Parts: sequence; C-alpha cells; structure tokens
Amino acid sequence: MRWLIFLFLTMLGCSETGIVKHTVEEKYIYPSYYDVYIEDSGIVIQDTADEEQFPVWVDSFEQVSESNGVDIIWVIDPSGSMNNEKQYILAGIEAMMLALPNVNWRLVIISSDYRQSGQSMLFPLMQGDSAHDAIAMYNSAVMGSQEAGFDAVFEYIENNQMAQSWMREDAALLTVFVSDEEEQSNLFLPTVSDFTDWYSNLRDNTFVSSIVNFDPSNSLCNTNNVYTGYKYIDAANYYNGQVIDICSTDWSAGVADAAAQVIPYEHLDLTYIPVDPTMIGVFVDGQPYYYWHYSPSHNRVYFDVIPGEGALVEIAYNYDSNN
Repeated sequence: MRWLIFLFLTMLGCSETGIVKHTVEEKYIYPSYYDVYIEDSGIVIQDTADEEQFPVWVDSFEQVSESNGVDIIWVIDPSGSMNNEKQYILAGIEAMMLALPNVNWRLVIISSDYRQSGQSMLFPLMQGDSAHDAIAMYNSAVMGSQEAGFDAVFEYIENNQMAQSWMREDAALLTVFVSDEEEQSNLFLPTVSDFTDWYSNLRDNTFVSSIVNFDPSNSLCNTNNVYTGYKYIDAANYYNGQVIDICSTDWSAGVADAAAQVIPYEHLDLTYIPVDPTMIGVFVDGQPYYYWHYSPSHNRVYFDVIPGEGALVEIAYNYDSNN
C-alpha cells in the first residue's frame, strides 16, 4: 500500500542551516513542495479529514559540518554603558570556548567601532587558550565609541590584514553581537538585508547570535524602546540563531546553544509530543531514514548514524494541537 506524506521544502525563506518547524497545513502558504511515497515501509503518517484532530508536524534542519572548524567573531559594543556587562561577556565567551572542545575553532574579539576593528592585529584564541587569554584580548580589542556592529564585521573581514591571515574560507562562520543599544551602521552595511546578503555569501555555513536589549515589554531591565537591538535580533533570527537578553546575569546556556549551531546534530528535540511514537517518519534528502531511535523521556530523536553534512533531515509526526 502506498501512503502519501507531504514534506515541504523547509528551507524556503529560511536559513540554510537552522532548524525549521512547521505544520503540513503550510502547503497553502508554501506552494512548492514535494511528495514522498513510502511503500511497505511501516511508516504511516496521514493528514486526512478523519484525523484533523491530529495534524502532521515537521521538524527539519540541514546538517552542518565540523570537519573544517569554525571561525568565531565576538563583536562587542565599546561604549561606557557596557562597563557593567564586562563580567557577563567574559563568562559568555568562556562558556562558548568550553562548549566547543572537539571543534577546530578560532575566536576573536573585536570592537563594534569599525575604526578599531579594521586596525586590530590580535591573533585569535584557539583550543588550549584560557579565560585569562580572553580577558587580555577583550582589554586590548574593545575600545572606541561607535555602535556599528555590521560595519565592524565588514571592515574586519574585508580589510583587516590579520583577519585575512587567519580566517578560513572553508570553515563555518559564527558572529556574536553584544550591545545594549541598536545597531547604527551607515557606511558599509546600514540595513539588516544588506548585512545578511553579504554575510551569507562568505561561507557555506554562516551563523549569527545576538546578546542585546529586548523590547521593554519582554525585557528583564530595558525600559526604553530606543535601546532595543532590533537589527541585531533580526539578523540572528534570519539565521535561526540565539537571541539572549543582555539584562540576564547568566548567558552560559544561551551561548552554549549558539555554539551548538556549528556542531553537527546528533539528536533533535521535537517541538511537540508525537501522538503515536511508532508513527514517526524520518527522512534524509527526501528518502526514508531508519538509523535513529526515539526517547519518550526527552521527546527527542537520536541519530544512531549521524546524517552527512549538507543533508536535509525531516522528522514528521502527528501531534495533538490541543496540548
């Protein structure tokens, strides 16, 4: 018997590498989709009128690669108002360094003042370096007054001689913006789309996370909307990256999640609890995939064989929309 399951092109309008979550009902929103037929496979996932109470949900991602390592840039607002955040910034950087023990990473700290980032001659931190090395780099790099993170990244990557000597074109690229004010670039990359268009073309795998002020209605301390980091948030959301409230006193969990973006997925937490765990369907590049198991206690799919780099992985299951 053939069963029809609709699995959509989940990358449409999204990051190349982020997790995408959506319902099958989005076939009415995303007109381009493909059909996967499964014959005598034991995988039966339907989205019919008789089962409207249990629609199909699809969690998906494109597998990243760690083989060539990751270049990491922390872009930090040097203004005086950031002085109180220094201890959290350094703790966050240390948390990221600890979260990347098995990845060939290189990490540099630059100022969001593009005049400083363009001239910085600091060699990046690498495996074996310590939190004390990060403190020394922070003290040497974070200076100036401009709060123009997009300009700073552009100037550093395109025009800084030291950056051109250590950055690797075949490595993943992760940028972390840290600021308590809105992004204010106006020379090179004044808008979010200008930045993302340029940034996405730098590498096969590009990531962004932002540690900024949230909207006052959702912030732990920000009371003035003018200080909300909307552009940084939009940039991180474009890449499905982490967005962390700068008002938080502990960034470690969020920073570790940001680091996890550049590590190949060995498992995936599902958005909803499947109605019937025996009816979960896993597909790699549109084909049924059987090297996995489901953990009910974690609501997680573990990959017994890790999908290869660049593979589109989709996990489909019925869920109860009332829960």
